[in-house]
Amino acid sequence: MDLGLTVGDELERIDAADGRYAFLELSIGDSFLPPTSIDRDRLETALDGRDLYVHLPFDQPVVTHVQELNEAIVDYQTRLLSWAGDVGARKAVLHGTTADRDDVDLRERFAEQLSVVVDAGERAGVEVVVENVGHQHHGVQLSVLGEVAREVDAPVCFDVGHAYMEAGNDGITRFLRSHGDRVTHLHVHDARRRGDTHIPVGAGEIDYEILSEQLSGFDGSVAVEVFTDDAALLWDSGRRVRDRLTPGSTTSDEKGSS
Repeated sequence: MDLGLTVGDELERIDAADGRYAFLELSIGDSFLPPTSIDRDRLETALDGRDLYVHLPFDQPVVTHVQELNEAIVDYQTRLLSWAGDVGARKAVLHGTTADRDDVDLRERFAEQLSVVVDAGERAGVEVVVENVGHQHHGVQLSVLGEVAREVDAPVCFDVGHAYMEAGNDGITRFLRSHGDRVTHLHVHDARRRGDTHIPVGAGEIDYEILSEQLSGFDGSVAVEVFTDDAALLWDSGRRVRDRLTPGSTTSDEKGSS
């Protein structure tokens, strides 16, 4: 298991990240950090041997009712994936969204669009993982996302906090029972149903023992997505999750320990 950290769209947060993380997940795109603005030597120096993952932009949905827009979305994501591949990124996170998640007709078109973007990632040497955001207005519901991912053979980035906000601990369990085999990347943080989210693991209401039960021995990647710059809190959140996924593990100062 590789343990990493989301760093938003700031290269300075890569500089400041604890050296024990195996990878850092950087948000790219014109609404975040445009790739054209990134000095590759500066990026490589900041990573200091750690792997790079990227988070693709989510201002636009994956699919709309307008075919010309759909084609433009694919072209844009393909261009970003090509850049990601050129700089050696291993994974790219894509929010699972549509212009209208209640429109049944868009489900098939969402599947088509997702399949094309995943294929573009494969050509670039980057694994595209689709993330659950069903708690948001345009986010595809958990059950639908799992079915579509299986249909088009797409890996999943399972955001535990998002799933809790959408469907509670029971929803986390149901998804992982049905689609845990598709999960290759996790976003971890805690949340409360009153609206608090992206808080340190252990500070909220999520039952992380569910991961012990459903994903024990997980050999994918785990990104801590807690909105704080407190290095100790960030590492503690990752350690707590790692220990649930790898029974018997202990804290280590080695990079990406598991």
